[in-house]
Amino acid sequence: MAVIDKTAVGRDRTAAATTGAAAVTATLVLLVTVLAAVDITQGTADVGASEVWNALTGNAEAGDASVVVASRLPRMVAAVLVGLALGMAGSALQAVSRNVLASPDTLAVNAGSYLALGLVAVSGTALPLLASSGAAFVGGLAAAAVVLGLSGLGKGTVRLVLAGSALALGLNAMTNALLLLYPEQTEGLFAWNQGSVGQNGFDGVLQMAPVVAAGLIGLLLVARRVDALALGDDAARGLGVSVRGTRITTVVLATLLSAAAVTLAGPIGFVGLCAPALVRPLARRFRGLVRSRVSLPVAGLVGAALVLLSDVLLRATVPADLAVEVPTGVVTTVVGGVFLVVMALRTRDTASADAPDRLRIPGRRAFLVTVVVLISVLVGVLVAAVLLGDSKLLLGDVVNWAQGRAGRVVTFVLDTRVPRVTAALLAGAALALSGTLVQAVTRNPLAEPGILGVSGGAGLGAVLLVTVAQSPGSWEVAAAAFTGAAVAASIVFGLAARGGFRQNRLVLLGMGVSSAAAALISLVIVLSDPFDTTKALTWLSGSTYGRNMPDVLPVAVVLAVGIVLAVVRRRELDLVALDEDTPRLLGLGLPRARLVFLVAAVLLSATAVAAAGTIGFVGLVAPHAARALVGRRHVRVVPVSLLLGAVLVCLADLAGRTVIAPAQLGAGLMTAVIGTPYFFYLLVRTRR
Repeated sequence: MAVIDKTAVGRDRTAAATTGAAAVTATLVLLVTVLAAVDITQGTADVGASEVWNALTGNAEAGDASVVVASRLPRMVAAVLVGLALGMAGSALQAVSRNVLASPDTLAVNAGSYLALGLVAVSGTALPLLASSGAAFVGGLAAAAVVLGLSGLGKGTVRLVLAGSALALGLNAMTNALLLLYPEQTEGLFAWNQGSVGQNGFDGVLQMAPVVAAGLIGLLLVARRVDALALGDDAARGLGVSVRGTRITTVVLATLLSAAAVTLAGPIGFVGLCAPALVRPLARRFRGLVRSRVSLPVAGLVGAALVLLSDVLLRATVPADLAVEVPTGVVTTVVGGVFLVVMALRTRDTASADAPDRLRIPGRRAFLVTVVVLISVLVGVLVAAVLLGDSKLLLGDVVNWAQGRAGRVVTFVLDTRVPRVTAALLAGAALALSGTLVQAVTRNPLAEPGILGVSGGAGLGAVLLVTVAQSPGSWEVAAAAFTGAAVAASIVFGLAARGGFRQNRLVLLGMGVSSAAAALISLVIVLSDPFDTTKALTWLSGSTYGRNMPDVLPVAVVLAVGIVLAVVRRRELDLVALDEDTPRLLGLGLPRARLVFLVAAVLLSATAVAAAGTIGFVGLVAPHAARALVGRRHVRVVPVSLLLGAVLVCLADLAGRTVIAPAQLGAGLMTAVIGTPYFFYLLVRTRR
């Protein structure tokens, strides 16, 4: 009988793993080289492969050499450098957090860097590129620390995505406020935020290359300790590895890489998420890729290939003169959104959709007191909203205006102010009711039209119409918003329904659709007329500026129908929100009931977006606070939620009009600033 030499077998396996990893690396290097060569030949100038070769060898004419050296080579090198940085950063973040969705996007690193650079621009300080990278690094690191702290390292994908999405919404709202308040100081910042690898010379590339090299070297030095973390915290400590120190060091280095990429090309979305995900199947086949010291550079090569491929495909499919204006980051973000949808469908989901709220059944007296107090608060807010603004009025002025006896100035002020207050009131109530219906159907207290992509779809439809059509009517904008919301809702809720609206799948689908919609909105704005850009940005901030009574008619009609539906079918709503089995035992057609309520929620959200722009978190905060106050029965939740939503948006609109008057901020920006901390509170409260 032959004796098997186990040592020899082990050596053979190690050699095979090493050979396989080397083959994969060589293939990726070849792919990046080919894509880089193709990328250099693309552009608006008629400079082909032969002219590029002549420029590289010093035999080209002056014009051709100038185009290649000043534009195309820097663009190609920047794409490679950015892809390497983001791919390695995403791989490191996923390894250290043991979370396959960790990336510069989901950790709000890009949003933090964007806000930091916006603050620098507003201050009027002219910083060199390295100093700007330092500001982006500080902002991104702070955002990542908040998200990782709230979600808990290794505590599941949903918490990280929710925390990152919420923080990104809040930070982007603050940055958009800076864009609107300081248009001259922040000129070009919005276009930069979409991510473009276009360069004007090698200055930026030469300054950021050492930063990326330092980040890569640092990650390779801690690679063994990162591998130890994959065994578990206790096992890592047993091997003498400092768990806390390794995590902090890795996050800092990954954020440094992300900041370098953001400084050089703006946020290139989802490369840090997709690149490591594409390496994982290879690692299962070629075991040599399991170790971080190998997988990190390989993920960087995949990231470089993704950025180059996006740039090549963009310039191959879009006319050359238009491709210059389309940011590469828009392409990668749309691809990343699709990638998230596919990941949601492939991921095994064990998270329950049951609401974690405590069951409270307050008495009838407590409910009545709550309603009376909220009505009183709403009346007070409405009175303040009508009287206060850039021009302060008295109640007598309002009475005279209602009777048609007011002066010209008072009439003008109230003719413009009352429709704005009405739009805020109705939009807030509609968003609150929409959130109530969505949370009931999905049985997920953290579900909200904005987070689940419905508001993003509505915003895309409305922005397309606002920037293309000349002075569209109220019903036309509402129809466009509903079309976009219906498409987004069909994708999210249709695919999530197959899994019983489980949390992981629902959130991933919503984030994917929302990200793709946001990228397409940015593309429309970047390509539109500058006047339309300002108009679209104002509208996206949730502003009620320029609204008139016909503009609020669609949301008023849909809200009235939605309230009647919720009241008449309140018992069905209670059953749908309870569980899967009870409604069927009582003879309720669960799929049909869900469809009716979801269609109503989409209509409410779409018309609210058409009337007041995109306003986030109202559909989350109002229903949750209502259940905390009066329990889960929808006969009580619906009226309280309506009142809370109306109060919240009216207050946000009032603050936006008065705090920094005569300048104004949209209600959506204010609700994002208010809603983000509340959302974090919910995450902390529901932590297991």
